[in-house]
Amino acid sequence: MRGLLLAVALTCGAAPLAAADASREELRLPAPGVSESPLRVRVWLPPDYAATQARYEVLYVNDGQDMEAVDLAATLRRLDAAHAVRRILVVAIDMPPDRMAGYGFFDRAAGAARVAPTRYGPVGANAAAYADWLARTLVPAIDARYRTVPDAGGRTLLGWSLGAASAFATGWQYPEVFGRVGAFSPSFWLAGDPARPGDTRLAHALVEQVRPAPPPRLFLAAGTAEEAGDRDGDGTIDVVDDLQELALGWRDGAGRAHPGLRQRGYAVNQDGACTPTPDAATVYLLEGGRHAQESWARMLPAFLRWAYGRDRAH
Repeated sequence: MRGLLLAVALTCGAAPLAAADASREELRLPAPGVSESPLRVRVWLPPDYAATQARYEVLYVNDGQDMEAVDLAATLRRLDAAHAVRRILVVAIDMPPDRMAGYGFFDRAAGAARVAPTRYGPVGANAAAYADWLARTLVPAIDARYRTVPDAGGRTLLGWSLGAASAFATGWQYPEVFGRVGAFSPSFWLAGDPARPGDTRLAHALVEQVRPAPPPRLFLAAGTAEEAGDRDGDGTIDVVDDLQELALGWRDGAGRAHPGLRQRGYAVNQDGACTPTPDAATVYLLEGGRHAQESWARMLPAFLRWAYGRDRAH
């Protein structure tokens, strides 16, 4: 699939930084099965929250401890100053104490994790519990405390790396809760059988086996310099192959075809970074992007325009 897509973030530009910051509140919520102590949740309110009675869409963010490192609040200020995005409420969730257990893939219907054995250890043992906590504890708590748009169309879930795998798995299986998902540098390499990593990727199995109704909109992003791995020897690094094959379909080692998002009825936008459209899925490569916070910060403007552009209703 070499040569597919893609837009480059550096062509999009950014507006000047505004001086004011949104108000911030901090909550701590018990998360049984995920953490022995309550998880810290920080909430950024839009600058006009106290002055209006409006309701706001909510962006939920995994790995919320990285908020400052990825400049999310500053990026929102810049885009707001340029009148490029709607004002939103941001809920940043600190990672679970055992990040490798809390983030990952799961089977909602069975209420069970889909654990991926890796050289770093098992990934995803508590993933089902974390997703259930997001959907059944955190979201209702935020809706009860703040003036939100209390439906799936008003909620987006964002993550990076393992947090992106969690965001995708959760949005795909809780479409009645989250209407949009952003996944930066997602760990779509996680597989059920390390001896057959390309054929047993858990994200790709979810797309094949579970059909969400309604399907969430997806923004899938990766950097072109995230790694050197190329398990199929096609000249494209694995993180890019994983994204493209999830979007457009793939063939296993025996040559059998497997569906991707396109075969599931998604319109896949291949120029989404600088040309946001209502297409259900956007795949975006950041030229020179690495598996690092600095690159995820550079992906944010395109994602926020895609999710909250003023030219489109939620």
